[in-house]
Amino acid sequence: KFIFPPYEFSLADAMVSNFHLPYSTLLMLVAAYGGYDLIMHAYDVALEEDYRFGTYGDAMLIID
Repeated sequence: KFIFPPYEFSLADAMVSNFHLPYSTLLMLVAAYGGYDLIMHAYDVALEEDYRFGTYGDAMLIID
């Protein structure tokens, strides 16, 4: 079974992740956990603030 939004996680109540590249499966994983609208808003802010994306980019903490 693949994880994609919406998906109800039952174990973790927080996630640390970097800002993944657009259209990636990792972005879908983060959106499934944090909620699509919230994560897309975080990405909008990240773009405005010139955050770095990808493996060596900035990170975010998502608390459920």
